Amino acid sequence: MNKKLHPLLAACALGVTLLLPLKSALAEASATASVEAASNPYGLEALWSGSDLVAKAVLILLLIMSAGSWYITVVKVLEQSKMLRQARAAQAFWSAKTVAEGTQALEAGSAFRFMADAAHNAIQKHDGLMGHIPVNDWLAMGIQRAVDRINSNAQGGLAFLATVGSISPFVGLFGTVWGIYHALTAIGISGQASIDKVAGPVGEALIMTAIGLAVAVPAVLAYNWLVRRNKAVMDEVRAFGSDLHAVVLGTIKA
Repeated sequence: MNKKLHPLLAACALGVTLLLPLKSALAEASATASVEAASNPYGLEALWSGSDLVAKAVLILLLIMSAGSWYITVVKVLEQSKMLRQARAAQAFWSAKTVAEGTQALEAGSAFRFMADAAHNAIQKHDGLMGHIPVNDWLAMGIQRAVDRINSNAQGGLAFLATVGSISPFVGLFGTVWGIYHALTAIGISGQASIDKVAGPVGEALIMTAIGLAVAVPAVLAYNWLVRRNKAVMDEVRAFGSDLHAVVLGTIKA
């Protein structure tokens, strides 16, 4: 039995002997790769560590604009989806026997409940000097004010997206110009104008322009998409307001 084990042990020993150099080579290669990654003079990490206060302020500003535009996009999409759902639920208003009953059937806090309450308040406050205004005009004014308020709230945040889409490329370009200026100044002081000395700083400065475009493109696309969705939402709101005006006016005359 010992004779059978002896060749097996010898083979294992030989395998270990062969694997040790391979393991050492892999460890050395890994260590070399880590050192190269740590000392890589290119990329975002080198851009941040080698930039001055102005360049870092530009990067932070672009980050804030990007985060703000994504936040507004998500919030507006959820808000518009909610209003479209409320528009479908508002069809229950027309099944009610009275305006008051239909108003109670609308979702509390919704734009359509807000218009119904505005119409009710317009009728209740049609007295005094306001009583000289024809009830048709006064009711139309009350509903139109409510529609304008809803439209104003629906437009909230879109101006920020438009601003980000307009100025972020120029903010990135400013960072590029500033970075290239400092890179060329450092190269001129060192007196070394070889390609390896120029490519790193100038390439890192150009990353600013790429970041500016990466911030601007989603903001512009989101702005155009949300404006189109807002139009669909406001069409539902205006249609409900027109029908509400006719229904409330008809109940008064009746």
